[in-house]
Amino acid sequence: MSRIAAAFAAARAEQRAAFIPYLTAGDPDLRATPVLVRAMAAGGADIVEIGVPFSDPIADGVVNQRAAERGRRAGATLRAILDCCSGLAKEALPPIVLFTYFNPIHRLGVEAFAARAADCGVAGVLVTDLPPEEAGPLRDNLDRRGIDAVGLLAPTSTAERRRAIAESARGFLYFISRTGVTGARADLPPDLEAHVREARAAAHGLPIAVGFGLSRPEQVRAVRAFADGFVVGSALVRLIEERASDPGLPQALERACRALREAA
Repeated sequence: MSRIAAAFAAARAEQRAAFIPYLTAGDPDLRATPVLVRAMAAGGADIVEIGVPFSDPIADGVVNQRAAERGRRAGATLRAILDCCSGLAKEALPPIVLFTYFNPIHRLGVEAFAARAADCGVAGVLVTDLPPEEAGPLRDNLDRRGIDAVGLLAPTSTAERRRAIAESARGFLYFISRTGVTGARADLPPDLEAHVREARAAAHGLPIAVGFGLSRPEQVRAVRAFADGFVVGSALVRLIEERASDPGLPQALERACRALREAA
């Protein structure tokens, strides 16, 4: 059982959904990233998703776009982020999933990236713009090193597409709650539960976590009824942005995460 599978199993044993908070590496600076990951862990994270800043983050809304730009200015390259993960791997922290676009991996080299990610204790990788038809080399290199290649599903995915993505995926399936980009929303789509249940029929037993738009405890309570986990990103990234210069940021982030975890 992979570390990600074990995290979902532990949440399931407690009859709750797994909590996956997201932050962008290097925001507000690289020294802060491990501190904030620890705060998320203290707030009850089961898995932590770390975003790799990219120059053209087409899946991200304005909050995460700004965070990516700050991370890039801070020097949060893929190599630097892997070094950060290496330090965190020595601590008793939740498994880390890298959320990235394919270009940084391609530039480093698929095999070199997989080897380095394994050395640095990365548990999973989610590539937003790599279709399953082209994911074989990366997935195979990650497989050989015990790293999960997380799958990404959208409400618009056809039944055939869902099956193809699930067959290629490892660890869990990340279900995008709505079409469009990341960003906190006031309401969940009314057809979200139906879409997730349709996806589960093709999931090959993989857990399904819902993300894109979740920001409040009441949304978490709604999602936990039909999903195995939930991802909260933009709301936490906004908190980091607003309190970047505040020495109390780690404590504020821990409190925000704890409120979300308690709703699970």
